[in-house]
Amino acid sequence: MSSKTKHRGDEELRSLMNRLSRIEGQVRGVRKMLEEEAYCTDILTQVTAIQAALNAFSRELLSNHIKSCVVEDIRNGSDAVVDDLVSTLQKLMK
Repeated sequence: MSSKTKHRGDEELRSLMNRLSRIEGQVRGVRKMLEEEAYCTDILTQVTAIQAALNAFSRELLSNHIKSCVVEDIRNGSDAVVDDLVSTLQKLMK
């Protein structure tokens, strides 16, 4: 884990937090489905929806990262951020 930090504007933070709250609700819903002995394919459908929501969260966060952190570091003469971005993209594409 990096020691770097990132201040996020109110709108960005609100959007990301709202996405995570919805994902948390979906996960709790799957837990409830298990407790209530829901049918396997019904649970799998919900898990697929959670994965899609996590992917959407990652895309938004990555977009914000590129538009702010990456651009700022390049403008400040730090090309190392490009290597970090490539590494991050490789991890996301596994």
